[in-house]
Amino acid sequence: MTDNAKQDTAPVLDIRGLSIRLPEGGDRALAVTDASLTLHAGQTLCVVGESGSGKSMIANAVMGLLPRPHVEPVAGEILLDGQNLLTLGEPELRRLRGQQIAMIFQEPMTALNPVMRIGEQLAEVFDAHLNLGATEKRQRIVAALADVGLPEPALIYDSFPFRLSGGQRQRVMIACAMILEPKLLIADEPTTALDVTTQAQILALIRDLQRKRGMAVLFITHDFGVVSEIADQVVVMQTGQVVEAGQAASVLGAPQHPYTRKLLAAIPGGEVRQPLADADNAEYHRVLQVQDLCKTYRTGGSLFRRGREVPAARNINLELMRGQTLGLVGESGSGKSTLGRCITGLAPFDSGRIVFNGRNLPQGGSLMQRSGCKIQMVFQDPYASLNPRHRIGAAIASGPIAQGVPRAEAMARTLSLLALVGLGPEAAERYPHEFSGGQRQRIGIARALAMQPELLVADEPVSALDVSVQAQVLELFATVREEFKLAMVFITHDLRVAAQMCDQIAVMQRGEVVEYGDTARVLGDPQHAYTRKLIDAIPKLSREAQPAQAAPDSAHQIERHGAVWTSGAEAYAPPAPAMAARAGGYA
Repeated sequence: MTDNAKQDTAPVLDIRGLSIRLPEGGDRALAVTDASLTLHAGQTLCVVGESGSGKSMIANAVMGLLPRPHVEPVAGEILLDGQNLLTLGEPELRRLRGQQIAMIFQEPMTALNPVMRIGEQLAEVFDAHLNLGATEKRQRIVAALADVGLPEPALIYDSFPFRLSGGQRQRVMIACAMILEPKLLIADEPTTALDVTTQAQILALIRDLQRKRGMAVLFITHDFGVVSEIADQVVVMQTGQVVEAGQAASVLGAPQHPYTRKLLAAIPGGEVRQPLADADNAEYHRVLQVQDLCKTYRTGGSLFRRGREVPAARNINLELMRGQTLGLVGESGSGKSTLGRCITGLAPFDSGRIVFNGRNLPQGGSLMQRSGCKIQMVFQDPYASLNPRHRIGAAIASGPIAQGVPRAEAMARTLSLLALVGLGPEAAERYPHEFSGGQRQRIGIARALAMQPELLVADEPVSALDVSVQAQVLELFATVREEFKLAMVFITHDLRVAAQMCDQIAVMQRGEVVEYGDTARVLGDPQHAYTRKLIDAIPKLSREAQPAQAAPDSAHQIERHGAVWTSGAEAYAPPAPAMAARAGGYA
């Protein structure tokens, strides 16, 4: 159906002047203010914005999932095929959910019941709307699981959620949403926490199902790369207000609002980071050496079932100099996080050696026994790694105090580090839940630096952050690396981030390093098919959608042309890999 034909038909979803109030005492009175959007059958409309912009509030309002009475619509209409959803009671909304409207949530493990098998959970959708026999129900569920590309759907039917990978769980959520063929599919950040190849597969799956069934898709995201891949229309939201709306090519190619341009400028570009120039300087000695490292996870068997062995790391060989950043890149399950945990001592390894500052680290043991606390880790989920009952100041200072640093000195160091990561001294008296995700990650960095480490291991530290917050945290990592001359192991599934942050990259697949070398060489001239697959899976802003008036460093398109990367309209060859001297250090 052409765009003009779509405009001549009645929209599937028509939101008019929607306002949603927040409880008293919040940072603003309304979560959404006078928002309007229109979505036709067969179209995909992307709602883009940072955390707190109100985009998920709109999705929850359409589904009738707002936590009333504290958060509820106070003005406007939400029309589904001309019917105002805001006038319906809960029984009527329950009949619509699944049959007419369905939703895919950001975190499938949270949305799925961990103690119910997958088949049982999908059967609940049929039980709520249709009267089917057990045999027909099972057949339709297995067919739905097959439709979303899950291998061995009959086996998945009888599996528990924890047995599946993140991408498989998200496919289950899509099957659950699509099983009754709704007219409107709402996808709330469905690919945010997925690795780049799984993200590409999920986006392709949603597009394919949309083409087959002609449904309308309301897609919530903060990633303009994803927008370029999937959107027909775009709505940009900031602090509850729609600041820009239009065709995807128009919004991406010629953004009118400063906030839209800011989001585009925050996308990690394809530029390879300027590396070091003084590799022979004695100041930049080898900090880390990994030799023939092996790690295998084993599950216990039973009388009737053999145990399983899953190799997570096989004969890994890496090295890292002071001041350098080594990127570990790969899909979920590639072994990159396991390798990071082995380096920090959070997981024992089976064989091989880890040499830190010339000293062999024992297999297992505490961080103090292994490295004198000179190896520290920044985790993917800072909220889960912070004690919710401890104030931030105490959380940061506890490590130095445990190592014998006087309390006054530890607190002074804490306040200094809070200032370094962009938080004021008042943050020391607050609790983790009082901070945003980006602020909590800054706290995680400050806590790691409090131990004055020589090696920092960062495990997917920006994967769940908004693109603009991600840019700020990456800039902070670069700042502390230069100020303290840190060696860093940076674990990520995003090659755009790796290009920006890393001197060297090790690409991992199924526990093996399949490609390893200087960033410019690995990304500019990849030798392994898996590396090329990762590069090809990166969401790209299409050439016709490049921002016409954007700054030179904004909205870069990552493409590979031999050893030349394109950035906007200009092509350049990446700098020769080397190491650049940095000044500074711990006081």
